[in-house]
Amino acid sequence: MGAADPRRDAAGLWEITTPSRPGLLPGVDMAGFRARTADPVDLSVVPYPAVTVAFDLGGGPLAVEDGGGRHEGGVVVGLAPSGVHGRGRGIECLQLRLSPPVAHAVLDGAAELGGAVVPLGDVWGREAERIQERLRAAGSWRERFEIADAALARRYEAGRTVDPEVAFVWGRLVAHRGGARVERLAAEVGWSRQRL
Repeated sequence: MGAADPRRDAAGLWEITTPSRPGLLPGVDMAGFRARTADPVDLSVVPYPAVTVAFDLGGGPLAVEDGGGRHEGGVVVGLAPSGVHGRGRGIECLQLRLSPPVAHAVLDGAAELGGAVVPLGDVWGREAERIQERLRAAGSWRERFEIADAALARRYEAGRTVDPEVAFVWGRLVAHRGGARVERLAAEVGWSRQRL
């Protein structure tokens, strides 16, 4: 008997919904997750080249654990997390993946989180709970995506943007899967290697 196919297991465990149209900001991906089982779920958070924001919308709390402790409710997961797990029953959450230039603006400069996990309230304050309540009360995933998209756009407009050179270089690094040479990128934006 062969090993179970993890893709089939994931498809059986999760109902995943994505927006039908692009959002207001480039550099943002959204997905809604709902567990299809009442059994406890334990999943590893996969490193991704984005800062992840998770709003807990389920009945039981979503607990996110890392080396720094256990966080319940909405969380922000920095770049390249290590040993991070999501655990709970009846999990339902909205996941936002933000490119570092977008995260810098909407998280008020907190994109320098590294692999840390922090409660969303520590970054967004009371606004995090208000948005989470609106998301829970929404009647559909489409409405949830619209609420999140509008909140991100407001925060982006009010936030601190990164230098255009930094945003350009990040885009090139992602496009080349980290294989771009620093000297060439620095030359493309007119900066020294050291400054970049």
